[in-house]
Amino acid sequence: MTSNNTRTNTAQQFTYEDLREWIEQADRLGELKRVDGASWEKDIGLAAEVVIREDDGPAVLFDKVPGCPEGFRLLINVFGGVRRNMTLGFPDHLTKQELSDGCFDAFVRDRKTIPHVMVDDGPVFENIVTGDDVDLMKFPTPMWHPEDGGRYMGTGTYTVTRDPDEGWMNCGAYRAMIHDKKSVGCFMVTGKHGYVHRNKYWAKGEACPVVMIIGGEPIAFFNGGAEAPYGTFELDIVGGIRGKAVECVTGKITGLPFPANAEIVLEGYLHEGKVKNEGPFGEWTGYYASGEHPEPVLEVEAIYHRNDPIILGVPPMGQGSDEMARYRAVLRSAMLKQNLAEAGVPDVTGVWCHEIGASRLLHGVSIKQRYPGHSKQAGHIAAQCQAANYANRFIIVVDEDIDVTNLEQLIWAMCTRCDPATTIDIVKGAWTSPADPRLTPEQKANGDITNSRAIIDACKPYHWKDEFPTVNAPNADVLREAQEKFGYLME
Repeated sequence: MTSNNTRTNTAQQFTYEDLREWIEQADRLGELKRVDGASWEKDIGLAAEVVIREDDGPAVLFDKVPGCPEGFRLLINVFGGVRRNMTLGFPDHLTKQELSDGCFDAFVRDRKTIPHVMVDDGPVFENIVTGDDVDLMKFPTPMWHPEDGGRYMGTGTYTVTRDPDEGWMNCGAYRAMIHDKKSVGCFMVTGKHGYVHRNKYWAKGEACPVVMIIGGEPIAFFNGGAEAPYGTFELDIVGGIRGKAVECVTGKITGLPFPANAEIVLEGYLHEGKVKNEGPFGEWTGYYASGEHPEPVLEVEAIYHRNDPIILGVPPMGQGSDEMARYRAVLRSAMLKQNLAEAGVPDVTGVWCHEIGASRLLHGVSIKQRYPGHSKQAGHIAAQCQAANYANRFIIVVDEDIDVTNLEQLIWAMCTRCDPATTIDIVKGAWTSPADPRLTPEQKANGDITNSRAIIDACKPYHWKDEFPTVNAPNADVLREAQEKFGYLME
């Protein structure tokens, strides 16, 4: 049913350096639309609902937003269509599985890093706004969902913090709701690296310095939302991906680094006890699950932005595939494949973190069974390893004849090769998200942010797999012949 041979000519080569050059490349591909005059109150959110849910929906650049300075822009839906390959530096012809395999080969397997370098100046310093001039309201920040508690400036954002004891830095994708002209929320989930850094400062009686990058080149944001190893600075991972160091400038308030070609950067401190109600927000699970709750506030002391700045908007849609799910599926699948290899699981032939579960809730792993318990080993490691531990719910392990990127094949294997009474294991007390809609009111009240997860062995039983009924689907050669002869019937 499946082929695991990645096509040739998959050399990685980036054709853009910053978000503006990315826009030029997307326009070249014919996958960029421009909209003038859409309102932040309603129109932009409606447009996002239309384009982001579609796998081949266009990127959209909004300008001339009423109430905002002309030239202050917003870009949505970066990761879709053919441009997703361009975004990750790969040829246009790759399928999503080949794209993920290309990421695995190019920069996940060897975890290449190139340390960032500091420079004196950059485009992000074209405008430096401090003191009474700080005004977050002038940026074209939309109401993404009808029941959101406010305008979320930070969706395609990442936040830089530094460990006060060990000195290493982290980029984390933490959402940011505007409270007023000078403050935004900074929702760091319990257990994330930024959360750990913040609490270390507070334990010392100190405020936590923060820079929040609101708009920039997509690779940095993607890695801010990925599960990097403890002690690793994501901008150094970006350097490894791109094959050269990321040029950074230093924040004039905190001394923290951020890319010199970023579009918009907010700088300030998180003070213990300074909180405001954050949310609700339309979550990646498809619910307003975490509700309204107090969260620390970033008191913005400085804004740095380029002329005609661009917000990168990546709002979650839920209830199926969206942009967030698409880019996480490609990157997390490669990372999960590497975690399995590092744990000693042999002959993993395919991995896919499914978009339908926002690339967190449902994972498929295919193996070529080599010994009794092989499938069990793969499932349990996949359920708890770094790439897939957070907010996981289902792991389905299948044989190598199943294309794990194909949801119908994956579920078919589960339906026909899994015995619910004997081949499903349940793990309790695992790490989940505040956005998990199955957290009970009691769990939320007690801070018990844990869930259970099912590890579903949908492989043919090892001890009699050779006697398992033969699949009646044609092999790849027959399918190819059928397509060549009669594919015209579907045109």
